[in-house]
Formats: sequence, structure tokens, C-alpha cells
Amino acid sequence: MAGNLGRFCNKLATAAILALVFFSPIALANPMDQYPLHTAAKQNNVTEVERLLSASSPIESRNQTGATPLVAATKANAIDAARVLINAGADVNAKDNIQDSAYLYAGARGHLEILKMTLANGADLKSTNRFGGTALIPAAERGHVETVQTLIDAGVAVDHVNRLGWTALIEAVILGDGGKRHQEIVAILLKAGANPNLADRNGVTPLQHAQKLGFKEIEDILLTYKTTK
Repeated sequence: MAGNLGRFCNKLATAAILALVFFSPIALANPMDQYPLHTAAKQNNVTEVERLLSASSPIESRNQTGATPLVAATKANAIDAARVLINAGADVNAKDNIQDSAYLYAGARGHLEILKMTLANGADLKSTNRFGGTALIPAAERGHVETVQTLIDAGVAVDHVNRLGWTALIEAVILGDGGKRHQEIVAILLKAGANPNLADRNGVTPLQHAQKLGFKEIEDILLTYKTTK
């Protein structure tokens, strides 16, 4: 009799623990989801993000990639969720395992609304990605004209050199397509004071790269800034 009672008590205790785990406010959405706040953030589910934060879900928790909920929201360009997280105090400079922060990723991908939110909430303009580059460099490479202007206006250094030996100007030339967007970015960078004669680690200048690639319009823009061949 005592043995049966003991087993019954053990089962009752186990059931109580499972109820606490699976029916807690944080676990209700999906009891198998280890990162419910990340999931809600990625899905731009503002109601769920707010509920989880109210239930004391850690705002700086890390998932398997080292991302915080804000980084997860940023990578999904989930603007509303990102806004809720930032307003709740999320760190815009917290980096994941591959050195992406909300600020750096938003800049690199041209997620302009999130970028502006990070800039207004303490973004570290000197922070760098896994290639040693500022947010401006990949923004220039990918042709995000308005993002480039926004970052320059915020005060990001235009002549920062990454670990590959490239500046934003060099990347805009050698990794761009030579089209209208990259032409405009080259002009914006030069107008902001980018050094047109700053060569890569092989001694090749932006002008020389443009000439080799046949980007005549970019070549002409560079020549107007009195570059040397």
C-alpha cells in the first residue's frame, strides 16, 4: 500500500512539474520551442513579443546561433517587433556568433527603419563585423544608397579599412555592378570626403579598379575628384 502511494505521489509531482513547464505563460505558444521570444520576434508577432516580455522572458537571451531576439527580428526585417524590443531596452550592439548585431546587420542589408532605430538608441558607429568592416562598407557594396547616406550622416568613418584591405569606396567599385546605384554611392562617398587615392593592399586604387572593370561612369566620377592613375 505504501509503495503504491509513493508511486502515485511521484506521478502527481511529475505531472505538476510538466504543467508548470508546458503551461507557463512563456511556453503556451509552443511548448517545444526553446526560444519563444526569438520566434515571436522573427514572425513580427508584436502581441506575443509583448506578452513574453511581460512574463519576464529574458530580452537578451541567446539562441543556438548566439542571436538575441532583437538580432533575430532584424534578420527577418521584422520592424514592429524590433521596435518593441528596442523600446523595452534591447541592446542594439549585442552580436551573435558571426558578429552580427542589429545595428550592423540592418546597415549591411539596407533595413533602413531598423537601422534608424538602432542609431537613435546607442548604436556603436565604430563596431565592426566579422570582416573587420563598419556597417558602411557592406551597405556600399550592396548598393543601399539611402542606407549609405544615413550612416554617413550619423558619423560613420568613410575611409575605414576592413581586414581585406578594402574601404567602402573600394567595395562599391569592385563588388558593385557599376550601375546607377553604385555610381550614386561612389559620388556620395567622395562628397563625404572618402579618399579616392586610398589603394587596396595590392596598391590598386578605386580608379584603377573601375578602369579594369570597364565601369566608365564610375571612372568619370572618380576623375572629377582628381584621382591619380
